[in-house]
Amino acid sequence: MSVLLQIESIRVGYDQADVLNDVSLEVPAGSITCLLGANGAGKSTLIRAILGLTPARAGRIAFDGRDITRAPTHEIVGRGIACIPEGRRVFPKLTVEENLRLGAFREKNAAVVEARMRKVFSIFPRLEERAGQLAGTFSGGEQAMLSIGRGLMPEPRLLLIDEPSLGLSPRLVKENFAVIRRANEMGITLLLVEQNVRQTLAIAHRGYVLSQGRVVASGTSAELERNAEVHQAYFG
Repeated sequence: MSVLLQIESIRVGYDQADVLNDVSLEVPAGSITCLLGANGAGKSTLIRAILGLTPARAGRIAFDGRDITRAPTHEIVGRGIACIPEGRRVFPKLTVEENLRLGAFREKNAAVVEARMRKVFSIFPRLEERAGQLAGTFSGGEQAMLSIGRGLMPEPRLLLIDEPSLGLSPRLVKENFAVIRRANEMGITLLLVEQNVRQTLAIAHRGYVLSQGRVVASGTSAELERNAEVHQAYFG
């Protein structure tokens, strides 16, 4: 299996403080790769580094074999990386349809955009039923649904998903993870950043554990479940 995203020994920080130190990981094409860690471990900072929002101070980030370490964010997105941010971040004063269209803002062919929207509606019929409703009137679960739909609209090659279970009930978390698995089955490679270890390892192929800015464990999902330190930290 080829590697779609490769991160080699990156160091990332803000002002004088480093948040990530010597972090390396690989995301194989076609996989769900997870990044586990507690609050403050540096997970969101890693996403910002991949997207070029907080450039790495050292190390290298490559996407499909091409160096994107110093590339501007719009170029990184143009190469096929999309992100569903923590907290969902829908546009509350825009309708469901308008939110989805913004996900495909780079696509100028109206017929292609319509086809992608139909695909999203086939996954989330509720979004089609409420296409004209303002996103700000949606519940947390519905906004999560909309944010995932918007993330699928550009048909990314790599989708970064930051804390999809945050603030959701167990039932909605289960539904969201089922959709994430379905997105992978549609051919999208995913990097799933999460604290919900059980649900994440149930759908991920492999993963990494981040602690205090460093990778402290890695392997297949089964290997991480058997890892004594991971088991103690997350399963008790």
